[in-house]
Amino acid sequence: MTALPVVPIAPPQPQPDAGLGALGTRLGNLPLDRLDVRASISGLVARTVVTTEFVNAFAEPLEATYIFPLPDRAAVTGMTMTADDRTIEADLRERGAARAAYDAAIGAGQRASIAEEDRPDVFTMRVGNILPGERVTVTLSLTGPLAWEDDAATFRFPLVVAPRYIPGAPLPGEQAGDGRERDTDAVPDASRITPPVLLPGFPNPLRLSIGVTIDTAGLPLGEVRSSLHAVTHQDGEISIRPGERADRDFVLRLPYAGSGSGAVFVPDADGGTYQVIVLPPASEAPPRPKDVVLLLDRSGSMHGWKMVTARRAAARLVDSLTAADRFAVMTFDNRVDRPAALGDGLSAATDRNRFRAVEHLAAAGARGGTEILAPLRAGLRLLADAGTEDRDRVLVLITDGQVGNEDQILAEAGGLASGVRVHTVGIDRAVNAGFLGRLAATGAGRCELVESEDRLDEAMDRIHRRIAAPLVTGVTVSDVELRRPAAVFPGVPLVLFGRSVGAVPAALTVRGRTRDDAEFTLDVPVRRADEPAVTAQWARGRLRELEDRYTIGEVDLEPEIVATSLRHRVLCRFTAWLAVDTRVVTEGGQARRVTQPVELPSGWEAPVAARPAGPVRLAAGSPRLGLSAAGGFRGAHAASYDAGPPPAPSATGGFGAVPPPSPAFAPAVAAAPTGHGGGASPADLVTFARTEADRLRRSADLSTMERRDLLDDLGTRLHAVLTGVPESRTRPLAELARLLLRGIGDLDTLWSESLRLLDAFAAGDGDTPETPPRKPFWKR
Repeated sequence: MTALPVVPIAPPQPQPDAGLGALGTRLGNLPLDRLDVRASISGLVARTVVTTEFVNAFAEPLEATYIFPLPDRAAVTGMTMTADDRTIEADLRERGAARAAYDAAIGAGQRASIAEEDRPDVFTMRVGNILPGERVTVTLSLTGPLAWEDDAATFRFPLVVAPRYIPGAPLPGEQAGDGRERDTDAVPDASRITPPVLLPGFPNPLRLSIGVTIDTAGLPLGEVRSSLHAVTHQDGEISIRPGERADRDFVLRLPYAGSGSGAVFVPDADGGTYQVIVLPPASEAPPRPKDVVLLLDRSGSMHGWKMVTARRAAARLVDSLTAADRFAVMTFDNRVDRPAALGDGLSAATDRNRFRAVEHLAAAGARGGTEILAPLRAGLRLLADAGTEDRDRVLVLITDGQVGNEDQILAEAGGLASGVRVHTVGIDRAVNAGFLGRLAATGAGRCELVESEDRLDEAMDRIHRRIAAPLVTGVTVSDVELRRPAAVFPGVPLVLFGRSVGAVPAALTVRGRTRDDAEFTLDVPVRRADEPAVTAQWARGRLRELEDRYTIGEVDLEPEIVATSLRHRVLCRFTAWLAVDTRVVTEGGQARRVTQPVELPSGWEAPVAARPAGPVRLAAGSPRLGLSAAGGFRGAHAASYDAGPPPAPSATGGFGAVPPPSPAFAPAVAAAPTGHGGGASPADLVTFARTEADRLRRSADLSTMERRDLLDDLGTRLHAVLTGVPESRTRPLAELARLLLRGIGDLDTLWSESLRLLDAFAAGDGDTPETPPRKPFWKR
């Protein structure tokens, strides 16, 4: 067997020849030995096979747990397990049933593996009954789209789950997973998304290889660039150099020249799936004045190059404003600060006020915990209170997004973002892209990802254009069922997926409204193709939309989510891939359980546990680390501790892992309802229904575009206020929420039906029987 780097089990000792700060023990190695990523890009679609190879260096059977990222928009369409020259094809099952079958197989002495989704970009794999000295390989098959903006496509593959800030009070009882953080009332599955972190200076724990082949599908292709890894080109494949670490995203940029708008139809047994591409039209309309709120994350995880880059991005954004605009700037960690000279409201974007804002931004340093919800709430309310019909309202959040309470934030933001376009700028080498993309979607905004200082100028050019109003809104496509009307932004082709059961036309008609309220019409030709990737991408998007609705209160959607996942064989948060070998390889006994620790993301400082009463002693040669007041991340030289014996291993079983922070150092957070309990009272809902009905009646004389926008906004508010409320208490409102989500059809009919359902709920006082909430899926 190939020799592997060693890490501590107990008791660890310094290893002077193994690298700075490395620890070792005679008892064994990390279970994950190899990670291989093979991507085949065709046009704007990436088909990827991810291979993980686990090895058991112990003298007893092993069960390994690996918490890992995947591209947030990719569909996981297959899994295999190979051991002892035998390959098992995995089945996709309902999550609870898959877990029960996995546990039964492990108890019976069979090899088994299971893969589950915990966030759109965070997954957990368990592999059990690996025999001593044995290697087990698990592969996942993915299909996903490439982002395409300004004549360039981007292939981004994440390689590490970064530490996330976990607010809330710890929950008692059994934890949902094997991670380093305890579950809390704000993040009930925190233990499933927080893998142990390797000690600084630990030798490279696994063999990483990445290879990408490119078929341009007829699109002219310029020079391909890798922004974070050194790559080689050989035999038509782009590969990273040996020895690279899995501590940052792998990012390739492919400068394609756009080939025009068009549509593809992929038939299947139930009809078929369309992919429609709409290029942005030319526009001469002048931009409207804007009200802009800028939120800058200055929490401890932003330390180093991220803080410098975030300040530069924020300052450039402020400098791009004109005298016709108004703005506000907030910097936040576990408290919110504003420029003292600008007051509490929106300020005119004069030269003097912009200078004051940039001066405030320049003084911001990393500290504290990542409390996104409070500044997000304050910024959205400021725009709502000050907004006028003749100004665009825009909120821009600059952050790494490393939080665990995504569902809580999204549930509240969905209701507050009414009429506000929310843009997110993610700055990190292991960015939480899934959360930032979902947050931008709540405000029909854009999400830009910046993985290095070198990329900032290029990204900011696009960010400035995103702040402008979209060129076309309310986009629909004839004969295609879309989830909701879309928008076309400058420089960004619109890519839509939709289902249809009718005849396939020679062309589809795209309709919408331009910035100057003129009708937009475009006929795009249709070609038929046998391309399962199109259907998989539609299914992935559909599942994410249903899961987001589930998160904010529509718990009755679970059967539809499971059925959609199983029918199209695409993994979601309610299903799991399961592979079981029928052979019995071990008889009884307790397998050793190991949770694979992961790299600290490149550019991060190590998270530190709370300081006990006596002196804290770190491993000889380790960096000196400091603790922020909020238990977050802080600079390496913020405080000095005495050198001495190394810390004990993490209680969660991670080898070489930094132990979790003490709950005493976690700031107190009042948890908002997250879709799994709580929610608005019947009286609150009745007041809401009456208020919204009155608003519709007062707005009956607005333009067609303004009325459609108002209904779109109402849909987002509905999803928020229904958070955690059983549908049996809210049937008219829940029916209206589904109606507005589809948003397609005659406006007058949709308007009158909205009024009818609001009045029906208000007249009934919301007094319908209550049903008990279901157990959260991560606890089943």
